[in-house]
This record gives sequence, C-alpha cells and structure tokens, in this order.
Amino acid sequence: MEAHNFTTPCSYSFHFLSFLLTILLFITTPQICLATTATSSTQTYQTYIKTTCTSTLYPQLCYKSLSPYASQIQTNPQTLCTTALTIALNSAQNTSTMVSKVSKLAGLSSIEVAVIKDCIDNLKGSISELQDSLNEMGQLSGSDVAFRVASVKTWVSAALTDETTCTDGLSAKNVNNAMVENTISEYILNLAQLTSNALALINGLKY
Repeated sequence: MEAHNFTTPCSYSFHFLSFLLTILLFITTPQICLATTATSSTQTYQTYIKTTCTSTLYPQLCYKSLSPYASQIQTNPQTLCTTALTIALNSAQNTSTMVSKVSKLAGLSSIEVAVIKDCIDNLKGSISELQDSLNEMGQLSGSDVAFRVASVKTWVSAALTDETTCTDGLSAKNVNNAMVENTISEYILNLAQLTSNALALINGLKY
C-alpha cells in the first residue's frame, strides 16, 4: 500500500511559529545593535566629561551639572566650555532673582537692605560678564582665537570676583537674619563653584 505524508495542524502551527520568530529576529536585531551603539556612545561621552572635570576644583559638581548634556557635548572641548558657561549664567540669573525677592522681606534693617542691594549689583555684573564670555565663545575662530580665549577668561574671572564680593558683604556680619544670610550664601556658593569650574575648563582649551 502506498504511504502518504500528511501535515498535521500541530506541525503546521509549529512551522508557522518558527517562521514568525525568524522574522522577528531579523527585525529586532538591528534595533538591538543601534541601542547598544547608542549606549556605548553615551558612556563614552559621560566618561569624557568625568575625566575632564578632574581638572576643576569641584569635579563632582562639574560632572553632575554637565552629564545631563553628554549627548550634546560628546567629546567637544569648546561645546563643553560653552555648556558650563551657560549653566553658570542660568545659575547667576536664578540667584539674582532669589536675592531680589529676599531684599523685599519685611523686618530687614537698612544696613541689611544695603548689603543685599550691593550683592544684587554684583550679581548683575556677573550676569553681564558671563553673557559676554558666552558671546565670545561663539566666535572662537580665525587668527585671533588666542586673544578671544584670553578675553573669555578675563570676563569669567571678573564674574567670579563679583560673586565672591557678594559673599564678602554677608560674612562681614552685616546681615543679622541667619535665614537670609544662609539662603543667599548657599546660592552664591553654588554659583561661584559653577563659575570656577567653567573657568578651569576654559583654561584647558588648546588652540
């Protein structure tokens, strides 16, 4: 008697399932490779930032503030410095807003109001100088690049001096309100550290 081969429903389902799994494998493999490559690149960028931040006085703050922008910075020194300056400028603007609000609190003495006003003026100077340095960073090209970098360093140094001057007025015991003094000092300290880090990174630029 002649033998006949029959494909059972179970064997058909098995072959069909195998076919689907093969198709899925081909579809997902490129995506897995792309995801792995992206992860590797991100780790490379973050390692670059972490390594470069070791040249600053506050490396932990440096890495914490810059690492969220790793995909933008990649391994570009100029972009790293521009980002650090932008972060410092944003901090200066936020600090100025906060100190302005503090100056309007009730119960402050005339001396305390004067000290805080001086601090606000110093912060305005810092904001202007950080903005000037950012503008100059966007023009680092041509034969005068070394002069432009020197100008950036001068402005950032001046901004740091203005910030320090603000805390000098507070530490001279002219502000008796501990909450006011501590709040302003905390903001200014963070700002000064961010500015110091930006200056250190700029000092590391090679042209």
